[in-house]
Amino acid sequence: MQRAHPQYGTILTAPSVLSADFADLASGLARIEEAGGDWVHLDVMDGHFVPNITFGPKMVADIRNRTTLPLDAHLMVSNPDAMIRSFAEAGADNITFHIEASIHAHRTIQNIVAAGARPGLSIVPSTPVAAIGELLGDVFQVLVMTVNPGFGGQSLIPSCVEKVRTLAEIRRSRNLAFHIAVDGGINEETASLVREAGANVLVSGSAFFKSPDPGREVAVLKGMQVA
Repeated sequence: MQRAHPQYGTILTAPSVLSADFADLASGLARIEEAGGDWVHLDVMDGHFVPNITFGPKMVADIRNRTTLPLDAHLMVSNPDAMIRSFAEAGADNITFHIEASIHAHRTIQNIVAAGARPGLSIVPSTPVAAIGELLGDVFQVLVMTVNPGFGGQSLIPSCVEKVRTLAEIRRSRNLAFHIAVDGGINEETASLVREAGANVLVSGSAFFKSPDPGREVAVLKGMQVA
């Protein structure tokens, strides 16, 4: 069953379990819920499209049994079409794939919708927004990677912020309603930069899970005034 979401103007946070303790994910999920996180971000890596390997549909199904928050699956894999149905059946609400990994991207989007999930597109730092311009009217969200994907704890690449600004202008000028998400190096120092550029979904891994006060971290990422 699909869950209702705020309009794209609302700032959402999506803590990434990539930075959680995989041996105690239940505590990590509780931390996200108690802190007021909006989505649970799932970084799926295959060791081919990116150099790291994380987890598969079984982990997503187990996470689904532990939380009612929307599950935001980010497929950093070389053959996303082969994995869409299994992740949707495991409970992923959003499934985002990389334009760099799909030759027939429109078909991939259709496959995600057919599987009952909301489709998302992602671009790595070296891919321009122009590469996905024809598809922006067909997706639920665009995920701008602000680091080279594959590892947590990296620093945001400043030039990627301009891509967010470009997407926000396209969204406005074409009267579209896709979410603009950012992932990589998002913390207290960089959150305001991407929000001001037009991002409304902030993925945070290391900054969230290393924070002594995750509730405050979520508030800061959203741009709320905190003591």
